[in-house]
Amino acid sequence: MVEWLVPDELWELFQRVVPEVPTRPQGGGRRRHGDWEVLAAIVFAATSSCTWRQLPSASFGPSGATAHRRFTEWSKARVWAKLHRLVLDEFGSRGELDWSRCAIDSVNIRALKKGDLTGPNPVDRGKYGSKVHLISDRTGLPLSVGISGANVHDSQALVPLVQGIPPIRFRRGRRRRRPGKLHGDKGYDYNHLRRWLRDRRITPRITRKGTDSSQRLGRHRWTIERTMAWLAGCRRYERKASHFLAFTSIACTLICYRRLTK
Repeated sequence: MVEWLVPDELWELFQRVVPEVPTRPQGGGRRRHGDWEVLAAIVFAATSSCTWRQLPSASFGPSGATAHRRFTEWSKARVWAKLHRLVLDEFGSRGELDWSRCAIDSVNIRALKKGDLTGPNPVDRGKYGSKVHLISDRTGLPLSVGISGANVHDSQALVPLVQGIPPIRFRRGRRRRRPGKLHGDKGYDYNHLRRWLRDRRITPRITRKGTDSSQRLGRHRWTIERTMAWLAGCRRYERKASHFLAFTSIACTLICYRRLTK
């Protein structure tokens, strides 16, 4: 079960970003569960949507409480974002990241228990929810992800998401973090956003309200909508914002890794 959820290649990447195990100068204490087994338990929780208490400890070794404690520890160290970047670097070094056209989109998630980064959803009768914002490359690989309340307009996320694209290895020359074009729907139709993108030598391909047909834009945006559907297959909503973002980063990492190993 452990090797199936976390193959050797993914485990080797994870070892490059996981913090060193803290030592006890006085010795003693209980033996610490291995990081490989705990990582497998976290991946199982993310992909099965089970609670921490429901984790089958007989299959992994660590209990749900141990997995949650280690998950919190690694989330504070930003391990998941670093792991996502490492997998993207593998794509970049192979020349398999398509920077010619990127797309931006968002999806609403209902927050039944409210929590951090939630707000009344204007398209769901004011029920509380969160919104996942995403930028993907031309093939749908997630490059940058963010979380906000459901009442935050899509346009407010464009600048932070573009700035959040990490510098990714390129097959030749310097690292790259700027797409050639950025596709978006009418929620991003603002002149100041177009100017901001052009100032950074990014060509905006944003549908104009009342003039452009959404069908033309769909020829390039369907890949990010497919990625959003893939994200729905992983546990995402958490009351704590840092945990919510951590699970979303894990989902992005798994999407990239599965494509990498095909």
